[in-house]
Amino acid sequence: MDVKQDERAENPNYKEFQSLLDKDFKDRKLVENEIIKATVSEITNNYVVVDCKAKMEGMIPVDEFKYNDELSKIKVGSKIDVFLERIESFKGEIIISRDKARKMAAWRRMEKSFEKKEEFTAYITGKVKGGFIATVENLPCFMPSSQIDVRPLKKFDHLMNTPVKVIATKIDKNRGNVCVSRRAVLEKSKNAEIAEAIKNIKEGDVIENALVKATTDWGIFLDINGLDALLHVSDLSYGRVKKPSDLVSIGDKIKVKIIKIDPDTNRVSASVKALTENPFDNLEKKYKVGEIYEGTVTKLMDYGCFVKIEEGIEGLIHSSELDWSNKNVKPSQVLSVSQKIKFKIISIDKDTKRISLSHRATLDNPWEKVRNKLGEEVKIKITNVTDKAIFGEILDLKLQGMLHYKEISYQENIENLKNFKIGDLMNVKIIEIKDDKIRFSKRALEDDPLKWFAENNKKVGDVITTRVHEVLKTGVKVSIDKDKKLVVTIKKTDLAKDPSDQRPEVYSKENALDAKIIELDLKTRRIKLSPKSAQLDEEKSLIAKFGEGATKSGATLKGIFEKAIGKKGGKKK
Repeated sequence: MDVKQDERAENPNYKEFQSLLDKDFKDRKLVENEIIKATVSEITNNYVVVDCKAKMEGMIPVDEFKYNDELSKIKVGSKIDVFLERIESFKGEIIISRDKARKMAAWRRMEKSFEKKEEFTAYITGKVKGGFIATVENLPCFMPSSQIDVRPLKKFDHLMNTPVKVIATKIDKNRGNVCVSRRAVLEKSKNAEIAEAIKNIKEGDVIENALVKATTDWGIFLDINGLDALLHVSDLSYGRVKKPSDLVSIGDKIKVKIIKIDPDTNRVSASVKALTENPFDNLEKKYKVGEIYEGTVTKLMDYGCFVKIEEGIEGLIHSSELDWSNKNVKPSQVLSVSQKIKFKIISIDKDTKRISLSHRATLDNPWEKVRNKLGEEVKIKITNVTDKAIFGEILDLKLQGMLHYKEISYQENIENLKNFKIGDLMNVKIIEIKDDKIRFSKRALEDDPLKWFAENNKKVGDVITTRVHEVLKTGVKVSIDKDKKLVVTIKKTDLAKDPSDQRPEVYSKENALDAKIIELDLKTRRIKLSPKSAQLDEEKSLIAKFGEGATKSGATLKGIFEKAIGKKGGKKK
């Protein structure tokens, strides 16, 4: 130990001073990470020196006193709050901060304001993604873009670096984040003004000069003595309104009636139609269901059109009630807006205020005329050709019908469709009318080849002589009549008794072929022929005539046939 230090330690005055100094520091109770009071002892160009009643004075950079021009307001002897970070660093210095003291104080006040929902002043100092930076006593807070005003702002330069009133909406103590809202303050103030203004009006009041502030497709915003009100499009008129802007313009003054005041939301609803008499009250006395009247088309939709019957009253003509010939016709193809038309009232629903109308009921019904033409020949114009049918319009009646490919000819060949195209004219017969659907037939204009069976007295079980019309892989087609309009297909299994004779290729066109009628249904037009059955029947007949023993004794069917022929020939001699 140094001699001087040893002597100082033995000096009774030094011991007393040291004891008093230790006691003084002990009574000061300095706690780190807390705000303490300090006295300004000196102000230099770079630092503000303060006395914190510690072992030594603290030094704070003058930059921490720039907020709110605080440096010009303090002087030697001024009392200020500072944040004590450390009582003694490794250098033996006290670490303090004026800026952190200000932020901590602001944070504590923020927490109290958040709990009490109090307003405080902030400065919007910058813009970030999704919002703004609002500084509260040097404490940066986040303000979302939606919270800067009661309505979206395109320009906000006038709010930058100016004092604004805000409310804390969210505080995260762990992260030290604060969200604030200017909109909540404005709405609170606005709601207070609205609540005061609402006291001066009541439901049922008639306002003579309500100012139109804005229009939308669904309503009009009004200013009633400084109070915002909504006039919904459905309250403009008892009739249909296409756009409110068609009736009023911004700046117009209109007469309205207050129909609703919501005390919870402070919303006011107004009405124009409430000032007039409801035309639906006496509607049934003016208009009768089933009667025909005249009106004006006001609107065309995909599903129908609206017709103005009188001021404030409209009815709907469904697309199915526009035209007799096409239930799915587009209204724009039949009618146009502002066109005056006749209509028939189908129904009136007073509760729902709906009136159903029919336009086609005022026109001649072509279905009544076409029913009288059932079974008659008509001329059609082909409107479409599909893979199985032809669709055409009856020229005189403008009604559509269908001609199936089987009704083109009695051969029922689907290839016949290729012979027709859209726009062709064709004579057909109406063979069926059912559920507003018409069926045509072209072949019905000709004689039915099936009449051959009746004219020749042929029935099931009879054997007829046919001519080979066409040879197929699966059989042959044969023609029954001379005109070759009656063609029937015979399967190869029905061609002959012996499998070796059932080959279609052994036949040639125009070969004569006897066949037995084994099925004949004139209604379904089903005919089945079998040469095999004819051979079997003939064989049975010969065996019955010459005896069953003929085949057992070694005779063949050919021999029996020859014997039968020879026998017949002998008789002729």
